[in-house]
Amino acid sequence: MAIPEKPKAADPARVWTIDIIVTEGFVLVEMSAILEVLRIANRVLAQPPFKWTVRSLQGGRVGCRAGLSLDTEPFAVKPDADYAFFLGNSDPDHPGLSLGRVISSYTCRGIKVYLLAEAAARYIRDQGGASGRLTTHWENSALLRERMGLNDSSHALASEDGMVVTCAGMGSTVDIALELVGRLTSAAAQMTVANIMLHEQVRDFSSLQPFAGAKPTITGDSDLDHCIRIMQDNIEEPVPISEIVAELGISTRSLERKFKTFLGTTPNGFYREMRLSKANNLLLNTTMSVREIGLACGFPNGFSSLYKSFFGITPFALRKRRRLGEDGSENILTAGE
Repeated sequence: MAIPEKPKAADPARVWTIDIIVTEGFVLVEMSAILEVLRIANRVLAQPPFKWTVRSLQGGRVGCRAGLSLDTEPFAVKPDADYAFFLGNSDPDHPGLSLGRVISSYTCRGIKVYLLAEAAARYIRDQGGASGRLTTHWENSALLRERMGLNDSSHALASEDGMVVTCAGMGSTVDIALELVGRLTSAAAQMTVANIMLHEQVRDFSSLQPFAGAKPTITGDSDLDHCIRIMQDNIEEPVPISEIVAELGISTRSLERKFKTFLGTTPNGFYREMRLSKANNLLLNTTMSVREIGLACGFPNGFSSLYKSFFGITPFALRKRRRLGEDGSENILTAGE
């Protein structure tokens, strides 16, 4: 399984900027998937890490196929976002999707772009059908085969080729956005956002599109999936790793290798982050006391100190700052609404 790159060091104070590129008739489910994942990530993390801008060729009002419309900013001559999503619009022949120069304006500045569904299909077509390392929605793949004789396009959810990620789009956009959250924050934060969205499995880029009959999986590894489910089911009273490996029937060393390979962390580190992420969500979105939250997330002692060492702020200070709106989170959330 291809393992997406992870940042060398996570900076909890870093704000990542995202450009979302639309054209007339854009797919609403793709827009909402991106915005909701980023919005919820901002809500549950101590330092809201994402800010976004919706752009189109001319700027102004742009409508989707569902009849809704939104205000957009024009393309930046010299884009300075960290990442960019190009949405499809259910018509791979739409002239507004011919954005080769715009895509290049991002990639040449080191900005990774995600091309969804029809935007990916147009890119593949403009590239002359550049082999199975590129992906689009399976309906678009069938259309490309009929028109261009392509037989080797990928049926994965997404394919990463340098600075360009081609994606199936539609409902799988949630998985793509969650992957970005995990890449830039942590696997535990990614899982917390997925749980809030009732998104049971976070599918990897290499997961096959559902029409191919792929078996649902969290990570692509059955032992790791089982381990994470045990952890999710035992937040208030954490299960020792020794008991988890006994239930899985594998060695502690084997489990550690799997966590390192698939998630870039350790079992204990992942479990602790998962519990802290849930604690953070309770802290920001309930009236439970800090002590009650610590107990509910398996931290009977030293919760405030551990929280501060991880998030860089005490639970009490975060609550006060969010209540007063001093961290600018309201502005970040409103930026895409």
